[in-house]
Amino acid sequence: MSFNNLQLIEPVLKALSEEGYTTPTPIQEQAIPSILQHKDLLGCAQTGTGKTAAFAIPILQLMHQEQQASQQGRRAIKALILTPTRELAIQIEESFKAYGKYLDLKHLVIYGGVSQYSQVASLRRGIDILVATPGRLLDLMQQRHISLQDIKYFVLDEADRMLDMGFVQDVRRIIAKLPARRQTLFFSATMPPEIQQLANILLSNPVKVEVTPPASTVDLIQQSMYYVEKMNKRSLLIHLLRDTTIETALVFTRTKHGADKITKDLSRAGIRAEAIHGNKSQNSRQSALQNFKSRKTRILVATDIAARGIDIDDLTHVINYDLPNIPETYVHRIGRTGRAGASGIAISFCDYEEKMFLRDIQKLIAKAIPVAKDHPFDVPLMHGTPYQPATQQSSSSNNNNARRSPGGGKRYGRSFAQRA
Repeated sequence: MSFNNLQLIEPVLKALSEEGYTTPTPIQEQAIPSILQHKDLLGCAQTGTGKTAAFAIPILQLMHQEQQASQQGRRAIKALILTPTRELAIQIEESFKAYGKYLDLKHLVIYGGVSQYSQVASLRRGIDILVATPGRLLDLMQQRHISLQDIKYFVLDEADRMLDMGFVQDVRRIIAKLPARRQTLFFSATMPPEIQQLANILLSNPVKVEVTPPASTVDLIQQSMYYVEKMNKRSLLIHLLRDTTIETALVFTRTKHGADKITKDLSRAGIRAEAIHGNKSQNSRQSALQNFKSRKTRILVATDIAARGIDIDDLTHVINYDLPNIPETYVHRIGRTGRAGASGIAISFCDYEEKMFLRDIQKLIAKAIPVAKDHPFDVPLMHGTPYQPATQQSSSSNNNNARRSPGGGKRYGRSFAQRA
């Protein structure tokens, strides 16, 4: 199967060829024909499967064909792509620019954290495709700079992350302003009940495209777990990064303060690192991301919110400095590597407080993560794996409150020797 078999028009095929695209990924192969037939679509696909192209390519083609069939008047926003983070919004708009370079369609990305002046100026000149984060979109709608009355194509991307970040009510407010007659494309890496309910409201007889089971991990990613005392995590990280075969690595931490602290410690150790998180200005975040992409910076330390949407070609390593307390987040994190069929390595640190998180992660992915024992900060007392088959997991469901509250409980104040 090649893109030539998907009934795409010549300007789009030419742009794809120049981008080096020859063979569609499974989600592209399944989604593009259905979208070109004006069908609603429910796409359940983990990150790194090529879903941006799966919706951007057919939307560009449909809008171009409509443009050719009608007289060109003042441009009105016909397509809205709603996504949770600035970085992801920027990357989606860059994709529309690349795939539509030979089409006469104007696109714009809007997000918060920067002045709205240039965004409003572009809106006044007229655009066809708008990529937006919920907050800035609602703000400009309230100021009457944006009307959604002409929307024909609506894409809700990373729906599960919208839920995680508390954007669902904003999304509902935006949906209420959309025309009833539209084509809706709904993408989510996981399908928790709240997201399924939202999909049921939005979609009309959708085609369902599911390229991998919900919350599955990419098989090509080599996963490993390092048991370590919390106080030794930074030393372990520096120890691992002394290995020069790790050319670049994306390091995940739970907090903004932790990201800054790790970055300073790595810099003191002579390892070039930058941090990216919600307290950083947009210019600072984009600069750090660009330095990482161009390999000027070897290590990028990020929180989950900031890292969602980071798409780095040939990123070989992801390191979970802190395990996430939501197991689906682990899937999203390690999906930053092993993208588009490439292999990747995911390394995770686990201290005693995080063993319950590890158990829930392994339950979700239905496999035990191999434990790395050959390192100077190993904790042998932790080597009993918390993973058990599903039939023996009854006690796991009782740990939800503790899982959401890391550090709770008197036992966390004791050393490993005392716990033993």
